[in-house]
Amino acid sequence: MIAKAGHYEPIAREGYPFIAPPALLALTSWWFGYPWASLGLLALTVAVIFFFRNPERIPPEAGGIIVSPADGTVMQVLENVRSDNLPGLPLKRISIFMSVLNTHVNRCPVSGVVKNIKHVSGRFLDAREPASSLVNEHNSVVLQDHDDTIEVVQIAGKVARRIACWVREGDQVRQGERFGLIRFGSRLDVYLPESMRFAVQVGTTVRAGVTIIATKSAPASPSSDVPKS
Repeated sequence: MIAKAGHYEPIAREGYPFIAPPALLALTSWWFGYPWASLGLLALTVAVIFFFRNPERIPPEAGGIIVSPADGTVMQVLENVRSDNLPGLPLKRISIFMSVLNTHVNRCPVSGVVKNIKHVSGRFLDAREPASSLVNEHNSVVLQDHDDTIEVVQIAGKVARRIACWVREGDQVRQGERFGLIRFGSRLDVYLPESMRFAVQVGTTVRAGVTIIATKSAPASPSSDVPKS
């Protein structure tokens, strides 16, 4: 099954309920003669629109690469980790923190089939806390890419309390394709097979669907978006 079309709007549709109220209040304030209040509400409206921006992205044209599923900063790069959704496999993990200034639309790190989706309720610790991977509310998406299985986990943070997932089990997805969104600051964890090699380090700034975060056994082709150490 091909992933459902949509979610290509320049402003993610999940933002509409948050954009409309301050926009209407700004118009009402102006209408009743409160220009300064109207300007403040208009500024708030622009800020919310900025948060829910949904830009077009073109993945690098290279084989054997894993691209970042999120905009943000790499906060952890770990080896020899485990995941309950990929039992029995030794894995590597890259954790990416998204601040409120980052684009929050998430993208598929590889092309493949959605094998499993699992949403788990939990706490809302600061997403920068190491424990947030285990105890926070999260949504796991397992992708099968030929012989490799990769898991992407959307993790709610202290402010981000709503996770949107736009794909379903059985969907065929393409690398760089939008698959979800987390509202107002959060984190993504990417679990990779042990054989893959990291292409980023802690502190690297990444862009969803563009930055190469790992490579398979064969080196990836050079790309201007490969972060430099």
